[in-house]
Amino acid sequence: MKNLFNYKSFLLSITLLGSSISYSQEADTTKTKKLEEVMVQAIRANEKTPVSFSNFTKKEIAKRNLGQDIPILMNFLPSVVTTSDAGNGVGYTGIRVRGSDATRVNVTINGIPYNDSESHGTYWVNMPDFASSVESIQLQRGVGTSTNGAGAFGASLNLLTESDNASAGGEISNSFGSFKTRKHTVKFNTGILNDHFEISGRLSKINSDGYIDRAKSDLKSYFLQGAYIGKTTRIKALAFGGKEITYQSWNGLEDLDKLENDRTYNTSGVYTDEFGNTRFYDNEVDNYQQDHYQLHWNEKVSEKWNTNLAFHYTKGKGFYENYKEDADFADYNLTPVGSATTTDIVRQKWLDNDFYGTTFSANYKGEKLSMIFGGGANKYEGKHFGKVIWARLASTSELGDHYYDDYGIKTDVNIFAKANYQIIEKLNLFGDLQVRNVNYKANGVQPIVVNETFNFFNPKAGLTFSPNEKNNLYFSYAVANREPKREDFENKNVRPEKLNDYELGWRFANAKTKLNANIYYMRYKDQLVLTGALNDVGTPIAENSGKSYRLGLEIDAKIEITNKWSVQPNVAISQSKNQDFYFQRDGVLQNLGETTISYSPQLIAGNILTFSPLKPLQISLLSKFVGEQFMGNIDSEASKLDSYFINDLNVTYEIETKRVFKSIVISVLANNVLNRKYISNGYFYTYDDSWSNPPSIKTIEGAGYYPQAGANILVGLTLKF
Repeated sequence: MKNLFNYKSFLLSITLLGSSISYSQEADTTKTKKLEEVMVQAIRANEKTPVSFSNFTKKEIAKRNLGQDIPILMNFLPSVVTTSDAGNGVGYTGIRVRGSDATRVNVTINGIPYNDSESHGTYWVNMPDFASSVESIQLQRGVGTSTNGAGAFGASLNLLTESDNASAGGEISNSFGSFKTRKHTVKFNTGILNDHFEISGRLSKINSDGYIDRAKSDLKSYFLQGAYIGKTTRIKALAFGGKEITYQSWNGLEDLDKLENDRTYNTSGVYTDEFGNTRFYDNEVDNYQQDHYQLHWNEKVSEKWNTNLAFHYTKGKGFYENYKEDADFADYNLTPVGSATTTDIVRQKWLDNDFYGTTFSANYKGEKLSMIFGGGANKYEGKHFGKVIWARLASTSELGDHYYDDYGIKTDVNIFAKANYQIIEKLNLFGDLQVRNVNYKANGVQPIVVNETFNFFNPKAGLTFSPNEKNNLYFSYAVANREPKREDFENKNVRPEKLNDYELGWRFANAKTKLNANIYYMRYKDQLVLTGALNDVGTPIAENSGKSYRLGLEIDAKIEITNKWSVQPNVAISQSKNQDFYFQRDGVLQNLGETTISYSPQLIAGNILTFSPLKPLQISLLSKFVGEQFMGNIDSEASKLDSYFINDLNVTYEIETKRVFKSIVISVLANNVLNRKYISNGYFYTYDDSWSNPPSIKTIEGAGYYPQAGANILVGLTLKF
C-alpha cells in the first residue's frame, strides 16, 4: 500500500505490454484509425442513433484540466449538476444527470464497466487526473444504447483513452492555485515504432488543502498504454490506477450559524480529550488504492466485419479511519479490563476487492444494414472487514483483530444485439435487445443475508429521419431494469427498478451552427429514489417510490457568431414526480400524493461564451444556473436547496516555438469569479422524537449542507515537445 507501483502491478504491466508486441503484420495508419473507432462502436451513439448525447473532446477537456476531477470538467454539459465534498472540485466529487445520481450513471472505460459492483458508485478520486489520458467522453442521457455494466437509469458515460500518436512527443504540465492546490503531470509517447508499435504513459500527482477545513487530498496516479498496429489487427494493453488519501469531508454542515459565519467548518474527526478540550483527530482519512488492467484485441475480418475482444482486471484495497467516542466494548469484540463498558477507539473499515471479466462484440457494416452482436461476463469478489487499532481504555483483546468479516460476490452476464437498417434513403430503423443475468450474494447487510438472482430483458427501438443533410429527427423507446445496490438491501422489502424511456429529438447542423433539442418522458416502476439521508459512511440511502416519472425538454447548441466569437448555450426544463408517495409523519402513515423527486431541479442552464481575438488566445466565460431542488421526497421546506448561478473565466494562450518545445500553453481558470456563496449538495433526514421527555412521536426534520468555494483560481503551464 505504501508504494503506488508495487512489483505485482509492474510485472502485470510488462506482461500485458509483452502481449501487445507479439505480432508482425504490416502497419496501416488509415486502417488504424478505423480500428480505433471500432473499439467504441458497440457502446457509442452517432447521428443515426435515436438517443440524446453529448461528446466532450480531448481539446475541450485540456482547456480546464488543471487539477479538478472529471465530473467538474463536465459541469457545463446539458442536464448535468456536479458536487464536491471538499468544495473546490478536488477529492470526492459527484455528478447527477436529469436528477439521477452517479450510481445510476453507467460508466465504462474503453467499454469496460467502471461502476463499483456493490455500491454502483463511480469514485473518480481513485483515478486522479485520468482526464489527462482521455481521448474523448460521450454522455448519453436517458437509457441510451446497450452496453456493459449496470443498467443506465439516468445516463451512460463512456470514456475512450488516448489514441495512437504517429510521432513521438510528450508533455510536462504544472498548475497551482487556491487552497494550496497543485497538479504535476508528465506524459510521453514513442510514436509509431517499426511501423507497428506505440507506447505512451503518464505520471500525475495532485495535492490540495480543499476549501473545507482539513479536507486535504494527496492523490497519485499512473497510466501506461502499449499498442500494436497491423494491417487488420490492433491490440492495446493498458495499466492505470491511483492512490488517494483524503481527509474526510462527507459529514457536511448542519449548524446553520456556522453555515452562515464559518462555512468551512468540518465536523469530521472532532472529539473531546480527557481534559474536556475539543480536538480533531489528525488521521480521519480515506485511504484507497485501485489498479486497472485492460487488454483489447480488434480484428478486421473483412470489409464488412470487425471483431472486438477485451479482458480486464481491477484490484482495489483500502480503508477509512476514524475516531469514535464512547464505543461499546461489546460492539467491537473487545474485553475490557475493569468495569467500564465504553471507551474511545480508532477504527478502520476495510474494502479488499477484485473485479475481472471479458467483453466482446462483432460488428457488421453493409450498405443499408449495420449490426453489432456483443456482451460481457464479469465477476466481483469483495471483502468487508473492520479493525480497532487504538483504544483509550485497556482491553484483554488484541488490537487489529477483525471485529466483523463480511463479503459481497456478484456475477453479471449480458448479451446484446443491435442493428440500424436504412428502410429508405432518409429513414433509419434502430433496434437493440439486451438480456442480462445478475447474481448477488452478500452478508453484513442488516437485517438479511442476500442471495438474489435477477434476469432482465432490456429492449430498445427507434426511428431516425433525415430530410436533408442539415436536419435529423428521431424517436426512441427503451426499457431498462436495474438491481438494487448493497445498501438498498438494508430495506428488507427492496425491489428492482424498471424504466420506460421515451425520447423525441431534433438535430440541426450546418457550417456554423449545431443545435440539439430533445423531449423525454421517463416512466418508472419502483424507482429507488434518494431519501436525502446518509448512512454512517456518508453513502446516500434510497427507497422504492412505487410509480414515478421524469418529463423534460433539453436544448443545447454551438454557434459560431463570427470567426472570433462563439457561444455554447444549453437549457434543461424538467418535472420529476413521485406518484402516490407515502410517508409516516407523527406516527401516522400518510399518502402525500404527487411529490417532487429528490435532487431534481426544474431548471438547469449553462453557457460558454468564447472570444478569440488571436488564433492562439481563447477567453471563455462559463456560466451555470441550477434551480432550487428538494433533498427529500416530501416537499419539505427544510429540505430545500436554493438555486445558484455561478460564472467561471477560462483563458488559454498557446505559444508555438521552433526550438526545444513544440508549444507552450498557459492556462488560467478563475472559478466563481463573482464570489457567490452557494451550496450544490446536501442531505435531509427525519426521525421520531421518541427520546423526548415526555416521549413524543412527533416527526423531526433535519438537514446538512456542503458549501462550495467562493472565488478561487488555478494557473497552469504546459510544455509540449
